[in-house]
Amino acid sequence: MSPFPPFASTGGLSGRLRFLGLALLYSLLVVACLWSLGAEGDLSLGRNPLANLAKTVTEFAHPSFLDVWFGDTKLEYRSDDGTVLRVENRQQVEADYLAGLARATWTTIRIATLGSLLGALLALPLAMLTARNLGAPRPLALAAKAVLDVMRSIHTLVFGLVLVGIVGLGPTAGILAIGLHSMGTYGKLFAEAVESLNMPAIHAVQSVGASRTQVFFNAVWPSVLPQFVSSHLYIWEFNIRDSTILGIIGAGGLGLLISEATSLFQWGRLATVLLVVIVLVGSFDAMSRRIRKALS
Repeated sequence: MSPFPPFASTGGLSGRLRFLGLALLYSLLVVACLWSLGAEGDLSLGRNPLANLAKTVTEFAHPSFLDVWFGDTKLEYRSDDGTVLRVENRQQVEADYLAGLARATWTTIRIATLGSLLGALLALPLAMLTARNLGAPRPLALAAKAVLDVMRSIHTLVFGLVLVGIVGLGPTAGILAIGLHSMGTYGKLFAEAVESLNMPAIHAVQSVGASRTQVFFNAVWPSVLPQFVSSHLYIWEFNIRDSTILGIIGAGGLGLLISEATSLFQWGRLATVLLVVIVLVGSFDAMSRRIRKALS
């Protein structure tokens, strides 16, 4: 017996050589990226990176929501000569900010929820056409696959930028952007779920003279529904995260607050917003796990 079983066959050796070749190509790409960025001077860390990092970490360690309880109730803003410009109650200011944060969070949830549902509804008929085992006419199948590929290739932010110019600022642009991009992912996952079906059961329904609609609702739909729901929950969770940045381009939600905090270097407020995002995504993940467990 050979002491090197993985290399015992020509196929195993050629497979390893192909893998090593791909790894070498990847390594060359990494080296080329690093070399070109270094040659262009774009790998600089800026001035005083450690001091900037320490300052940012210190401010992040004090999320602004703590000011609701511990903020200075008579914070004075003075000019260079010591003149008092205004006196601010930090506790009240931060309470008002948290109220606005709650409204922005609700907007983000609405954008992700409605956008995900829109994407799923748009993708379903296209997925039925692209599923190879359902035997849709080839021209329709190719056209549907092309639409799904295009939607999946264009980033949500790109859709958002275009749609803001069409429908204006606000959540509608975010919902449409989420829906159009998600449609491509939904279509791919839905089609793969359909292609994993037990075809003899479908052929049995077809053999008794059932129409395409009857075959779909009696044989296809009950079998793929759990996978469809699981896919919907996964993409919905992803869209919760994705929709948090759409406010940067004027689509509403938490992204607007993130943009304001970063532009004004308000790291304490950014920490508060990011904590809300983490809690939101974590809560939704726990909920979706329970739903998927109930379906299994």
